[in-house]
Amino acid sequence: MNDKMKSDYFSWLIVVGIVVLFIEIAFFNSGVIFSLLVPIGMVYIGRKRMPRSSGKWLFWLGLIFLLITVFNMMTLKFFLLAFLIHLLIQFAQSKKEPKQIKPELKEPGISLQKETMIKKDPLFSNIFVGQQKTPEQVYEWNDINIQTGIGNTIVDLSYTVIPKGETVIFIRNFIGNVKVLIPYDVEVSVNHSSIAGAAKILEYEESKLFSQSLQLQTPGYEKAGQRVKIFTSLIIGDIEVKRV
Repeated sequence: MNDKMKSDYFSWLIVVGIVVLFIEIAFFNSGVIFSLLVPIGMVYIGRKRMPRSSGKWLFWLGLIFLLITVFNMMTLKFFLLAFLIHLLIQFAQSKKEPKQIKPELKEPGISLQKETMIKKDPLFSNIFVGQQKTPEQVYEWNDINIQTGIGNTIVDLSYTVIPKGETVIFIRNFIGNVKVLIPYDVEVSVNHSSIAGAAKILEYEESKLFSQSLQLQTPGYEKAGQRVKIFTSLIIGDIEVKRV
């Protein structure tokens, strides 16, 4: 299956999934919207009230009810069935299409050398539940690109040497907050999207974000020698970027 066919396949899958969701809401399960909004509201309010016990109870009950609702939806079952059919098609095609061996032609007098790749240890890992934070002592910087489930992420750039040019922080989170601490002599750009939450980015503040995207940057970002570009995508959670 070539790239164009794959793109068309997934596009049609998404379109059909939206149609299935509409049919489920319109004809079979009109209360699914209410069933989704209530636990999402419970999770959001519970997270705001943490670490009080009432907030913890509200958060975890809302999360459990949300997962139960999602797993009972016909739309999810459709995507699981489509994924299974996709795996079966891929398996069938791998059996039909024999592996082709092409001769390797080398020009005389040219020696091909293997390119050495250097593996670096990432600062963070992809986790489902838990908080992650950069070390509270001097550490070597590596760009961040992670996906997390439930938990907070704290990135403190005051304990590291930021390289010249553009430094990238890319964080996708389901439920949780993201905090980034930036030195005063470094310019910053923020591209943030959230379903529900809040944002406090330097002097800019939004107390309520609902299905919104923000694009902000400091005035001297484009010409700065050291600059940090932050991409964050949260379902439920707050972002905070401040100077240290």
